[in-house]
Amino acid sequence: MSASADAYEPALQAALRHSRSRLAELPAAPVVATATAEQVRKALGEHLPEQPTDPAEVVDLLATAARPGLVGTPSGRFYGFVIGGVLPAALAADWLTSAWDQNSGLRATSPAHAALEDLASAWLLDLLGLPAAAAVGFTTGATMANFTGLAAGRDAVLARAGWDVGARGLTGAPKVRVLVGAERHETVDLALRYLGLGAPEVVPADAQGRVRADAMRAALAAGPPGPTIVCLQAGNVHSGAFDPFAEIIPAARRAGAWVHVDGAFGLWAGANPRTRGLVAGVDGADSWATDAHKTLNVPYDSGLVMVRDPAAVRAAMSMHGEYLIADETHLDPHERVPELSRRGRAVAVWAALRSLGRAGVAELVDRFCRHATALAEQAAALPGVTVLNDVVFTQVCLWFGSDERTRAVGQRLLADGRVWMTGSRWQRREVLRISVSNWSTDEDDVAVSVAALRDALAATL
Repeated sequence: MSASADAYEPALQAALRHSRSRLAELPAAPVVATATAEQVRKALGEHLPEQPTDPAEVVDLLATAARPGLVGTPSGRFYGFVIGGVLPAALAADWLTSAWDQNSGLRATSPAHAALEDLASAWLLDLLGLPAAAAVGFTTGATMANFTGLAAGRDAVLARAGWDVGARGLTGAPKVRVLVGAERHETVDLALRYLGLGAPEVVPADAQGRVRADAMRAALAAGPPGPTIVCLQAGNVHSGAFDPFAEIIPAARRAGAWVHVDGAFGLWAGANPRTRGLVAGVDGADSWATDAHKTLNVPYDSGLVMVRDPAAVRAAMSMHGEYLIADETHLDPHERVPELSRRGRAVAVWAALRSLGRAGVAELVDRFCRHATALAEQAAALPGVTVLNDVVFTQVCLWFGSDERTRAVGQRLLADGRVWMTGSRWQRREVLRISVSNWSTDEDDVAVSVAALRDALAATL
């Protein structure tokens, strides 16, 4: 096979054709998949061929066989799991990222990516209202962003206690006390397990899922002295509520604790003047995690971690190899994240920010909030519908009079296919959860969604 540019052309043209077709059908297509994984597997062909296949034929087979098994997550009517869509500039930049095929772990292996990462990092810190000197790392997603921030915190609080984790490991180390809210996201617990810190101490939350400031202060005062981490949340996955940062962070600092904020989708409230008050005081933390795919709408994977003290994240994440070309004046990208070799995640983030500008990012957040409010208000006007949460950001939780009917409505909606709303359990009730996270959601999508909900309600009487 030739390595010339012509060798790529047929496959790239096929990919472009299928991509355009898929994007064109999204506004009207069902959101749910119409084929099972088993059906897609059979359509792809389950046996590895003995001989090579033309690249363009491979792309055609892939696109045709996979299409029925695709969920319309980029659709304006997909409200499940806080999954965002993909902005045009970010999608095109992601294609370039693959074509460029840069290893972004070192500044030396891709000066272009290093420049994009530097710019995107500075813009992100500015938009989110975080310390300008903080280190920014580009991870696979919010789970690994939480892992990275908590790793920096673990090592830092143990170092203050005279224990070098890098040299001595965790065996025999002072216990690290971790305090979390009762409604933190489970990925925080997962990251703590990865880090060998075990189960956290749970602090009570209020009716909207915000950790109670009085309870957190009491827990900090009551606990034994020693290495401590406090985990707070910007954006409850059910209610969208934000922990009271301005009340808790100063108390945690007085107690000598490291404060980490899981802001997978909610940290972006800081980019909009109307919602900025939701994150008041969040800049006082030590580390923050978010996901650019959720609210900024760039392709997977695109987690972001910010650490106030660059030396802390470098101590937790960096490695040395004689063959590596280290930068003498700046942190290399790999010194802020768990991976060395990785794709250029900053490219799509830079493109999204450059295409939107400051006003565009603010309007994007505002649009999500506006549509969430409209969905909540119009749903509440339907008979038998209760909105359980205060709609302060992008999340809406609905209940339909009983757990049984709530489950039935969710099942009916998925069978209908016009919208995707996720069933869950919150405040000891079955709920139907709506997460508005897609740049393409508009008033027509809201109208279609409410109509589908009305039909599902009628079908479950």
